Amino acid sequence: MEFHLNPSSGVATYQQLVQQVHQALQLGLLEPGDQLPTAQQVVASLAINPNTVLKAYRDLEREGLVRPRPGMGTFVVGRLPRTDPAAQTRFRKSMSAWLRSARAAGLSAEEIEAIYRTALRDCSQEEIA
Repeated sequence: MEFHLNPSSGVATYQQLVQQVHQALQLGLLEPGDQLPTAQQVVASLAINPNTVLKAYRDLEREGLVRPRPGMGTFVVGRLPRTDPAAQTRFRKSMSAWLRSARAAGLSAEEIEAIYRTALRDCSQEEIA
């Protein structure tokens, strides 16, 4: 697993790490037994404070999703509910095609994200109504 940060998201760095582990579990990219990157590896790749990584890993441990093994690293021990993997694959392919067409139309990553977030919010509001 490789972490990425979005400094303009407004989400705390440690929380972004937690969210990415959650997403990887939900998509089946991480399974029990898989090892997370060491704090040193994350610090080296993202240039963040080691305590930030440790805080994220502690939160994941409190949730019962990971467990540290002294001298070995931090390993996934829990699962999160997943939808049908075939459905995930189908929608991911569809979304990838949509993203490629948006980029081809000249939209920036920020514009694409704004469109996505607006559409998601609109759909969520429709479900409530």
